[in-house]
Amino acid sequence: MKNILVTGGCGYTGTLLTRQLLAASHRVTVFDTQWFGNHLEAHPALTVVKGNVRNVDTIPLDGIETVFHLANIANDPAVDLDPTLSWEVNVLAAMQMADQCVRKGVKQFVFASSGSVYGLKEEDRVTEDLELVPISVYNKTKMVAERVLLSYADKMQVQCVRPATVCGYSPRMRLDVAVNMLTFQALKNKRITVFGGDQTRPNIHIEDLIDVYLHFLANPHIASGCYNAGFENITILEIANRVTEIIPAEVVVSESNDPRSYRLDSSKLLATGFKPKRSVGQAIREMIELYQQGVLTDNEKSHTVKWMQQLIKTGELV
Repeated sequence: MKNILVTGGCGYTGTLLTRQLLAASHRVTVFDTQWFGNHLEAHPALTVVKGNVRNVDTIPLDGIETVFHLANIANDPAVDLDPTLSWEVNVLAAMQMADQCVRKGVKQFVFASSGSVYGLKEEDRVTEDLELVPISVYNKTKMVAERVLLSYADKMQVQCVRPATVCGYSPRMRLDVAVNMLTFQALKNKRITVFGGDQTRPNIHIEDLIDVYLHFLANPHIASGCYNAGFENITILEIANRVTEIIPAEVVVSESNDPRSYRLDSSKLLATGFKPKRSVGQAIREMIELYQQGVLTDNEKSHTVKWMQQLIKTGELV
């Protein structure tokens, strides 16, 4: 049993991670703005604190052994809404938090980075030793945050996870990531709009990503550094075709101004003993089943940018 802090623990990935940590009998503190709500059930070993990581002194670190730092402004369009806020949350807060963690005696710091930090690559195998050439502000914030956090690796274990595009269901659902978005379009409209289609994107089932985090928790002495986490490198059009193999839907291909194309090689992570168990196809089938049960719906909070724009209008995004 460990005392664990999860920043962003009410988020898309954080909600499921928190549930799994509690199921494994850990004591968990969640620190989250709750901009997208709180889907965590009450639990005797769970403490939920509503707060902003930019206010580092309010983050409860006393007695914490492991930190999962998931709180961030996620994806390119969301970051572009307010780049200054994004640098403050994604980089400055991470640095200040790492400094506080060292002072408080935290032993392990696991950071949710992004597989998109590499930028556009021609190599068949995008491994962790390749040069990072981020092409968006979001990617740049993740790159800088990694470098800042790894400067503390002589004082605590720092493992930076570079996930592929995540897919699959979570109570704090996201319908703005490729597999989820295309699946929901087919379910709701019987029509999928693909912009471009030739862009290759790596993917990871959300429950496999949770298992990656749990793997680092169970093996805290895995060397500090960066680890790719993505296991299916497929084009956007291939994703659409996989969806339509299960759900009859028309696929419409339109031009795109989004050139992002990248492939991840996760051999370094696999060498530590991690084994993925799930697939894109499984995520698609699970979402179809939940939609048919009425569990998966088109909640406005499932669209990150649109909801953040609403929070800006109401003055809640501060």
